[in-house]
Amino acid sequence: MERVSLPERADWMATAEDHGFGFHSTGPDGCYWVEGAAYRFTLERVERDVEAPAADLLGLCYETVERAVADDDVLRRLDVPEAFWPLVRESWRRGERDLYGRFDFAYDGEGPAKLLEFNADTPTALYEASVFQWLWLEQMRDLGHLPAGADQFNAIHERLIDAFGRMDLGGHWLHFASCRDAPEDRATVDYLRDCAHQAGLATDYCTIEDIGRDAKGRFVDPEGHVIGQIFKLYPWEDLIREEFGALIPASGTRFIEPPWKMVLANKGLLALLWERHEGHPNLLPAYFEDDPRASTLASYARKHLFGREGDGVRLVRDGREVAALESRYGEGRHVVQALADLPRFERGDGTPVHPVVGAWVVAGEPVGMGIREDAALITGDNAHFVPHFLAD
Repeated sequence: MERVSLPERADWMATAEDHGFGFHSTGPDGCYWVEGAAYRFTLERVERDVEAPAADLLGLCYETVERAVADDDVLRRLDVPEAFWPLVRESWRRGERDLYGRFDFAYDGEGPAKLLEFNADTPTALYEASVFQWLWLEQMRDLGHLPAGADQFNAIHERLIDAFGRMDLGGHWLHFASCRDAPEDRATVDYLRDCAHQAGLATDYCTIEDIGRDAKGRFVDPEGHVIGQIFKLYPWEDLIREEFGALIPASGTRFIEPPWKMVLANKGLLALLWERHEGHPNLLPAYFEDDPRASTLASYARKHLFGREGDGVRLVRDGREVAALESRYGEGRHVVQALADLPRFERGDGTPVHPVVGAWVVAGEPVGMGIREDAALITGDNAHFVPHFLAD
């Protein structure tokens, strides 16, 4: 694994705009997509150190859901409201399919990748990992800036289309929804909707805020159409705690991601995995904060059960706080996870950056990879996306 400097495509911004990637230069520093650099891996390392662990961990995650639906105590420890336990259980036992997720790993190209978290419910950075990163690879090969045989770990697009085609939606419309003032979320939803179209599904879009209900308690879109099934890019933990949350169990609506993903989209998963699979080479020691064993960790990351994109993360090394981000979730319950040092690389100007390797999974299989890097020790909302390629 190495970070290499490469020439920029002369028209890459126009290309991004033409392909619907309008947020390529957002962020405080006016940069999101990194054009002049890439991470190089060998195929052997990616297959062994990223793809295989992602497949293994996904199997362990599904085992954890099986455990949760059979044990009230697990759902209680994850702070899933009791009123929604039947919904979680029924969605799992009915075999409702999940669509996608992203494992975030600390990985330096040498030692085993260590799981930092599983973004199982509402992961973004999808379009850039799937489509724009692949387009970059093709164009850079054509320009001679990469070897003709350079490749990527990237079958995300094809697998998403295939997954939508196997959703067994009974010929009904599939609604898509995101929040009104979240352009990156809307871009992700638009991309997924396009994949659904390519799979032959009829779709519609509305904002989360515009969803209503009819006299029978069914969810409806602004035109009054019943929402029989919906992909919602909106966290389950927020949805079930809002005004309409109590209506979900009786609404008859099928959700993607399914309700059982509440078990996996929760930092408590890290503690549950370690509890059953202590010593696994891709796991870090992790405990619920009220577990006496948590005090054995002198260096750790403290994470809110529902935190996302670094929200509320606090890093402690040898008992001293070295980094922290504010949390919108307040106190609540937390886990502590043994501190994993992210690798350190340098940008062309000498600025140190710390990459996180995201392993994408679709319909139960690892299908691709995306790299986000941040100058800060905590990978947050302002991290940059850097493409990757495979070459010997």
